Amino acid sequence: MNKICITESRNQETVDIDLMSSLEIVKTINNEDKKVSLAIETVLPQIAQAVDAVANAFLQGGRLAYFGAGTSGRLGVLDASEMLPTFGADPSMVQGFIAGGETALRHPVENAEDKEEFALQDLQTFQPTPKDVIVAISANGKPAYCITALKESKKIGCTTIAVSSNPNAEIAKFADIFINPIVGAEVITGSSRMKSGTAQKMILNMISTGAMIKIGKTYENYMIDLQPTNKKLIERGIRFISEICRVDTQTAQKFFEESGRQVKTACVMILKRCKKEEAEKLLAAQNGILRKVI
Repeated sequence: MNKICITESRNQETVDIDLMSSLEIVKTINNEDKKVSLAIETVLPQIAQAVDAVANAFLQGGRLAYFGAGTSGRLGVLDASEMLPTFGADPSMVQGFIAGGETALRHPVENAEDKEEFALQDLQTFQPTPKDVIVAISANGKPAYCITALKESKKIGCTTIAVSSNPNAEIAKFADIFINPIVGAEVITGSSRMKSGTAQKMILNMISTGAMIKIGKTYENYMIDLQPTNKKLIERGIRFISEICRVDTQTAQKFFEESGRQVKTACVMILKRCKKEEAEKLLAAQNGILRKVI
């Protein structure tokens, strides 16, 4: 294996990219991006293991935490922040940490990825327990921040997962599950925010979404634990009730309001012909899994 990390090697397909027209540039980038899905296809078994690990953690009262630096850290924070509006998950359930803290979300923080103390501080904030799953995200897999997060979490008994584009990633040594899509050299040498970043985004989407599906946060492919915090989401919730229960929009809206704007509760009220309190009890008895109730 080449001693140079794959993400740092030079892409021979893009050597003359600075001489290309704009259309040629975007075509070249698009052709390279096509390789990302193919790379992820080879690691689907490992991603599925991660989904099961996270879902099992959630069912036992555990949590998921992402740790990363730079682009990787931002992607972890992004994925975590989407869990409340998408699945109605408690904000503590999935958390994202980036080396350098809030400042690093928008601005580079000098040497943040090399500082073990940043990882220790963030672990202190998260307070991991053996029930939790810790995911370290890094294109080259070498930042001290990520290594420390995994190493210390493993001592506690957490399940650890590493996501990296480098087969020789240091973080793999401290991971129970290693997800390693080989996306190849970047379009711009060393710019791992591109193919490696795209792969990370796709993988994190799969892990969090898959786990939420496994714990009943969807019915069929409806995101029925959505939080109706704006007009679009309110209309979506009413539409879901109408389609699932096969009732008109007016009826769906009526039960939506009577349920306290809870899609699952409204569906149970309609299909089981019961009041809100009874619907909530039926859902609670099945751990909130609508399919088991109806």
